[in-house]
Amino acid sequence: MFERPPTGQAAVIVHLAFGNDEYDEADREFRELVESAGAEVLSHIGGSRRVPDPRYFIGGGKVEEVAEAVAELGAELVVFNHDLSPSQERNLEKRLKARVLDRAGLILDIFARRARSHEGKLQVELAQLQHLATRLVRGWSHLERQKGGIGLRGPGESQLETDRRLLNDRIKMLRDRLDKVLARRDQGRASRRRARTPVVSLVGYTNAGKSTLFNQLTGEDIYSADQLFATLDPTLRRMDVPVGEPLILADTVGFIRDLPHELVAAFRATLEETREADVLVHVIDVSDPERRAHAREVNAVLAEIGAQEVPQLEVFNKIDRATDESARVEYDAHGRPSRVYVSAATGEGLEALRHALAAFCYPDTIEGTLCVPPTHGWLRSQLFELGLVSAEDYDSQGNALLSVTASQADLERIVAQAKLAFDDVLIERRPIRVDAEHLAEVTAD
Repeated sequence: MFERPPTGQAAVIVHLAFGNDEYDEADREFRELVESAGAEVLSHIGGSRRVPDPRYFIGGGKVEEVAEAVAELGAELVVFNHDLSPSQERNLEKRLKARVLDRAGLILDIFARRARSHEGKLQVELAQLQHLATRLVRGWSHLERQKGGIGLRGPGESQLETDRRLLNDRIKMLRDRLDKVLARRDQGRASRRRARTPVVSLVGYTNAGKSTLFNQLTGEDIYSADQLFATLDPTLRRMDVPVGEPLILADTVGFIRDLPHELVAAFRATLEETREADVLVHVIDVSDPERRAHAREVNAVLAEIGAQEVPQLEVFNKIDRATDESARVEYDAHGRPSRVYVSAATGEGLEALRHALAAFCYPDTIEGTLCVPPTHGWLRSQLFELGLVSAEDYDSQGNALLSVTASQADLERIVAQAKLAFDDVLIERRPIRVDAEHLAEVTAD
């Protein structure tokens, strides 16, 4: 019986085409995934099929080719850029005499390497165990049946049954812990909703530059690198904007094509931040020739987690790598910012992005002057207490002239509580600082 080697980084990688027009891009991404996992690629075996082989996935002739490469090069690992069934993995390992890893297992291994926080490690372990649950038959074939014979019959459970029971117990424990994490996050979201603090969630294909952009906008220093899945752990920080109260900016795990369902399920606490956000900043690598396909993959995952209805602001990052792009803001038919072109690495266009986010999150913000009669001191003190007044002056009748920046709805509500008419109190409305003209000026600067 084949004994799986416990370690080994020398790999033969296998990627077949099944009538896929994006084979070259998928192959490049596959190589990056394997390198991110720390494997040494000894050989790449390609080919094409109409449908997968039910026994080996790749067919008998291709199995012989892979087996020869494994034997000749001394490979310890064969990685497939495809999802294999448990029986296909088992059959391939017996035939190839090497460990076999499919695409889901490869991504799970990378996630296990990248997870740093307690929550991230819990989520990755849960995904790994859910993936392993259907593959317990591997490596335990000699223990699948209870021993028989004279003096050997008796009660008890097989090693396989014991492992499955222990694994299910561990999965239940991890789910209970993650439910507590989810409950804490729900409490945090409830507090932000009570404070009416908008939440902006960064989403995008892995390695689009989300973490670098997050660091630039928040002044943080979370880990970022030019590699797939450089960061997994969700991070929330305050972000100042030119108009309105600070926002909450959330950095989330990067997406990728064919993201394993185990990960989507395990990372529900993280992805919940995306679904509950007020605005999604969809970060796209403008220098990537496959950016449109990657954007479709991101939107597919967003639909899977129920976040497809959250408003999106597209941010085309890495304009410093594209010779024909410059920092600018584009608008939709309603005059709302729809696309912002920036470079997180150089900082170009980031101020315009801040203004665009302010326009997105505070669409009814106004700047103006309120005339508060001396008999309505409560209104004046309330506006100061809420931090809405930027300057104060008085006219010849003793009325307080208060320069305010706030949501018009909030101002109308406060003025109504003072039993005054809003149109009578608002004596001047200045141009809104987050309109299209101002954004264009900021971008030009």
